[in-house]
Amino acid sequence: PHVLQIHPAHALGLYELYTDDRQILYVDEAVTTLVAGDLIEAHNLHNMTEARLKILGAVKPGDLPLNLALKRVKGNGKRVVAVFSDPDCPFCRKLEKELSSITDVTVYTFLYPIASLHPDAPERSHWIACSKDPEKAWEDYQLRNIEPIHHECQDQLEEVQNLGEKYRISGTPTLVFADGEVVPGALPRAELEKALGPH
Repeated sequence: PHVLQIHPAHALGLYELYTDDRQILYVDEAVTTLVAGDLIEAHNLHNMTEARLKILGAVKPGDLPLNLALKRVKGNGKRVVAVFSDPDCPFCRKLEKELSSITDVTVYTFLYPIASLHPDAPERSHWIACSKDPEKAWEDYQLRNIEPIHHECQDQLEEVQNLGEKYRISGTPTLVFADGEVVPGALPRAELEKALGPH
């Protein structure tokens, strides 16, 4: 891994090293000792490393170019989440099933195929992006297993790939909530509702 940022850790005279694979390592001032693992405050069991990772990995609201995403509005659409998703990822399908039962949300889906895991995903993403109704094609494939019709167009998948690399999105699904928190994985409905906030 490459170190992206160095900050004082406010514990034991250590410095935190934030790496390009979204991890924090710690080093002493003399750079003689490297510590891998979580720093936890003993008096209240607060995980300082986890708290810093949330801050360092956050995406500033408004920084995501939402014009590159599929947009689905349910109910009043007041709550917002962006999802980097691969059409052939089984965990993405699981997340889509959970999202389908949630109301009053706007979901921005960035088609983010990971070809090394799902060789057909880039082509399928292209067909979804180029369909007459990409949002419907996405839901049809994710929720009903209906293959997208083969259409050709100039898609924006390369721009989305670059965006994902910029924010070090290494797996799917990866969610970005309105407060900037980045959460990897398919969350169950209760956790989604909590992260999305009130209607």
